[in-house]
Amino acid sequence: MDAAVAPVAGASQPSRIRPRRPPAVLLALACAVAAAVLLPVVFLGIEAAHTGWPQVSRVLFRSLTARLLTDTVELALCVTALCAVLGTAAAYTTERTDLPLRRMWSTLIVVPLAIPDFIVGYTWSSIAPSLHGLTGAVLVMTLSLNPLVYLPVAAALRNTDPGLEEAARSLGLGPWAVFRRVTLRQVRPALLGGCLMVCLALLAEYGAFEIMRFQTFTTEIFTQFEVGFSASTACALSIVLVLLALAVLAGQHYANGRARVARASGTRRPPVRHRLGLHAVWVTLGAAALAVLSLGVPVATLGYWLGQPDTTTLPAIASVPSATVTTLLYALLAAAAATVLAVPVALLVERHRSPVAVLLERGTLIVQGLPGMVIAMSLVFFAERFAFGLYQSPVLMIAAYAVLFFPLALVSVRASAAQAPARLEQLGRSLGRRPAAVLLRVTLPLLAPGIAAGFCVVFLSVVTELTATLVLLPAGVRTLATQFWAFQNDESYAAAAPYAAAMVALAVIPGYLLGTWFDRRSSDNRSAV
Repeated sequence: MDAAVAPVAGASQPSRIRPRRPPAVLLALACAVAAAVLLPVVFLGIEAAHTGWPQVSRVLFRSLTARLLTDTVELALCVTALCAVLGTAAAYTTERTDLPLRRMWSTLIVVPLAIPDFIVGYTWSSIAPSLHGLTGAVLVMTLSLNPLVYLPVAAALRNTDPGLEEAARSLGLGPWAVFRRVTLRQVRPALLGGCLMVCLALLAEYGAFEIMRFQTFTTEIFTQFEVGFSASTACALSIVLVLLALAVLAGQHYANGRARVARASGTRRPPVRHRLGLHAVWVTLGAAALAVLSLGVPVATLGYWLGQPDTTTLPAIASVPSATVTTLLYALLAAAAATVLAVPVALLVERHRSPVAVLLERGTLIVQGLPGMVIAMSLVFFAERFAFGLYQSPVLMIAAYAVLFFPLALVSVRASAAQAPARLEQLGRSLGRRPAAVLLRVTLPLLAPGIAAGFCVVFLSVVTELTATLVLLPAGVRTLATQFWAFQNDESYAAAAPYAAAMVALAVIPGYLLGTWFDRRSSDNRSAV
């Protein structure tokens, strides 16, 4: 969800201060944050150099790696294409048509983002055990990730210039031609940003694929680390994921660079809402089907298992309340850390854009495509050598979460930085205020919506994180995700259901607030024609 792109698409005035060189403190902070976030990539390079090219090449060029690459690329293409179609169609119908109960449908489309992918896989697998492999993985991930496209595309549709579409219709173009040749081009940056986040999320996902019995690089990396005890093989496979992430970022950057969003001069007007007429029935049925599959099935299945007797023989190391408190504490601290770290990088990119700033931003996005297992092992590697006191400590766990989900915080904070008028900061400095005072009294209040959104999305992600948690969680401590995973692996679905329900309950609130943040201007666009 390249949220930084969506609001910018419709902006009429640039917010960057190009002539001024970046302050040394801001540049130093941004570089330090980028260096910390890129520690997993450094770890992979060190491990590859220690292992040696002959052994790395044997792993990279074996038949299993080729099959994993084929399966991963095939999955990414299928899911990304389906998410692009579903997300764009849902965004268009809720933002540009007079669809009945549009606000309700918008909420129902966004809320599934709060349900962890592995819980979606667990619910579908428990009611349809034969659903597995590529088909099951495509279904589960499409239902889970399509909101990542819906959110930025809906925001872009809300901010695009209706004058261009009106001009196209006046030239005789039909509705489909106007959508394809005008509307789609206007929301193209947001659509590409959403597809980018879908691809990176797919590369890093583990739990849903393990449940659906579909082998990807991430599942094989986890197996090599945990079962095969072969860190060299796992790191070699992780290098492929880094290369895939770089390819996705390069493709998105190239395609986004070719997109140009025009905006007519004059006062901004709300987009026109088209009457569906008799088609409203079919569109409503389509929205209902998407809501039932992505939200109704997981919630109903959880409700069913919550009502079944618990027959597991596994001990519950942590009760639901205890695991909930632990999860909540880690999520709050990690969300605060990731959001604070995102501020200097976002300000550098938006206020002092340069090749160095873009390189720092793009580099930090790479970690979004790495599994949590790799992030965890890299921090263990550096902690054992340079800060052994942090090993198996809550600090290292929070640091792993902050690194893992830093890109999500960055795109949200950058979105607000792109919209905030830089002239207000210039005015504060011209009045003799110190940079620190301008930051506290002007810049941070302007960034508040993005900071809040970044906090929510990182909080949501930490609540549902699994692989890094399994590696780094201090001894004797359990979270909702680890307790759920233990019971699910034992096929004790009834015992796992309370932990899954608690995760969903914790994640629904930030998920709803995230959707509200993207929908904050919708009240301006309520007129239908």
